[in-house]
Amino acid sequence: MVGDRDKGSGRYIRSESSDFLLSAKVQKDGYGRHCIPQIYGFLCRAAKRCGIACTVVVPEGTSPAKIGLIKKYGAECVICEPTPTARKETCAKIAKEQGKQEVPPYDDLLVLAGQGTIGLEILRQVPDLDMILVPISGGGLTSGISIAAARVNPKTQVCPVEPVGKDLQPSLEANARLWTGPPQFLPSIADAIRIQQAGDITFPIMCQYTAKKVFTVKDDDMIKAMKWSWENLKVVVEVSSAAGVAVVLSEGFRSETAQKIGVILSGGNCLVDKLMWN
Repeated sequence: MVGDRDKGSGRYIRSESSDFLLSAKVQKDGYGRHCIPQIYGFLCRAAKRCGIACTVVVPEGTSPAKIGLIKKYGAECVICEPTPTARKETCAKIAKEQGKQEVPPYDDLLVLAGQGTIGLEILRQVPDLDMILVPISGGGLTSGISIAAARVNPKTQVCPVEPVGKDLQPSLEANARLWTGPPQFLPSIADAIRIQQAGDITFPIMCQYTAKKVFTVKDDDMIKAMKWSWENLKVVVEVSSAAGVAVVLSEGFRSETAQKIGVILSGGNCLVDKLMWN
C-alpha cells in the first residue's frame, strides 16, 4: 500500500489558501521559500493561480527536473551555495529585501499539519497498519504522519528512512540532538532527503510520536528500488522516494515482525532520459 505525499500537500494548499496565500500582504508582495521537494511544487502552482510572485531558493546540485518544475509554474528559482545554512540565509535575505513572506520547508507547524493529512488518508484506507515507512529530510513529513498515526492508531509505528550519514536513531533514543556542527547536506544522490539534521520544531515532535526505529539505506539500494518500482508497480518515483521501497526489499527487513506495511512514495521528479540505472 502506497501513500502519495503530494496529495496531502495539496490539501494543505487548498485548506490554507484563504488564511495564508490570499492574505493582503502576500497578495501584494508575494512569498519566498527555501525548498525541500515536493511541497514547493504546490506552492508554486498555488502562487500562479492566485497571481502571487513566488521565489524558490534551492542549493547547487538540485535535480534539473525539480528546477524545471519550479520554472514551469512561473516561479523564480534562485540557486545558492550547497549548504542548509546558505539556503536559509538566502531565502531570509530575499524575503527581507523584497518584502516577501518566508515559508520554511519543514520546520513549520502548518507545513507538517498539511503533510500529516497523508497519515490520515493512509490509515483511513488501512486502519490496522503495523508500520509506515517515511523517507526523512528535515522531519516535516515524518512529524505530521507520526501525529496523525498517534491519534488514529497508536499501535502503528512510523519509522523514518534515512540515507547513510544522517544518524538519526541515536538522537531519537537519547531525546536530544547529538549532531555536532552546523547543518549540512549529506553526499547522497537522494537530494530530497540529504539534509543531515532534523528541524528544531520537528525533532521534539518525532521524539514524542515517532518510533525509535530508523532504517538506513544506501544510494545503490535506492536506485535498485527506484527501478523496481518503475518496472513492477508501474509508478514513477525519484530516487529519494524509493527509500522506503529499498527497506522492504532488503534482506534485513525479512526478520521484521510487522505484517502490514505502508510505504510513503514522496515524489517523482526525475529526467526520464537520464535514469540512474542506465
